[in-house]
Amino acid sequence: MHRLLATHTVEVRLFVVLLMMIVGLGLTTDTFLTVANLTSLLNNNSVNLIWAVGLLVVLVAGGIDISFAVAASVVQYIAAQIFGAIGGGNWAIGFLVAGTLGIGLGLINAALIHGFRIVSIVITIATFNAYFGLLMFFTKGRSIYTLPDWWADRIFLFEYQSASGVWSELNLSVAVMVVCLVATAILINRTNIGRQLYAFGDNPEGARRAGVNIGMMQAIAFGWCGLMAGVGGLMQVNIAKEVVPNALYGRELDVLAAVVLGGARLGGGKGTVFGCVLGVMFVAITQNGLNLLGVSPFAFQMIIGATILIAISTSNIKLNLPVFFTSQLSRAAPSKQDQSKGTDR
Repeated sequence: MHRLLATHTVEVRLFVVLLMMIVGLGLTTDTFLTVANLTSLLNNNSVNLIWAVGLLVVLVAGGIDISFAVAASVVQYIAAQIFGAIGGGNWAIGFLVAGTLGIGLGLINAALIHGFRIVSIVITIATFNAYFGLLMFFTKGRSIYTLPDWWADRIFLFEYQSASGVWSELNLSVAVMVVCLVATAILINRTNIGRQLYAFGDNPEGARRAGVNIGMMQAIAFGWCGLMAGVGGLMQVNIAKEVVPNALYGRELDVLAAVVLGGARLGGGKGTVFGCVLGVMFVAITQNGLNLLGVSPFAFQMIIGATILIAISTSNIKLNLPVFFTSQLSRAAPSKQDQSKGTDR
């Protein structure tokens, strides 16, 4: 328990806060703890979770990427054109096309960062604007509504109708999200590449001297983020049943805020998939709870902003209660040496 608190302080703290929020909303509202609301939360935030774990890998490697949401929009539009040209396709081709396009856009970021030796936030701001500008130029802001049947049809993993007639369901995007979470956890926790990503993010110069290939680490980090952007974009179309060029614009900041809330360090070398899940669900439950309580939606951004400030400012404060109590007990209890001295007397 002490080791968990010492190494995952932010995650434990956020988990406790989430439990308190869930209990509080469950007691103050009649609809929060219903199957319909909980499944809706998972469906609506599955894409954000896919993007969050992609961004996590970049943050672990000491970078930052704010272009992934726009990159997902670019993938959606190009993929729609490709599917139309080949006569439709299927889910296997869809994941292949979306993943490949996403990786390509991520590798562009990595190549620019490594080639020009410029900090990643500057490069991704540039590609964010370039991707969005090119997308709006070629699409002229027009949406695509004619999609292949496999892409537009909903696939339900779970369906349930309550006694009052309210339907609850889990979509395919939730299953894809789980696969992305597991794959990312394996990458950063169970592979040598993951250990190198953490080392590179924590101490780039030390990692370079130890033989870590910096260019390769940046390519893997931004390529993975691009892959998650492409997969998330593919699933977003399945949810919305249309391709809207500017629909995802602005969502990158919500995802970034959630990942940072979950314990990922902006300086690199720290972050977990579990923390990403907690961060995204904290943002989602906060917004959902405010809506159910009838609070103005304008208060949402204010609350999230204040929470991020608190999370960042207290990230270095360690909760060492077990150490405190252990030290107090050791001081109060006589040692064996003292006991032996007392016996001799």
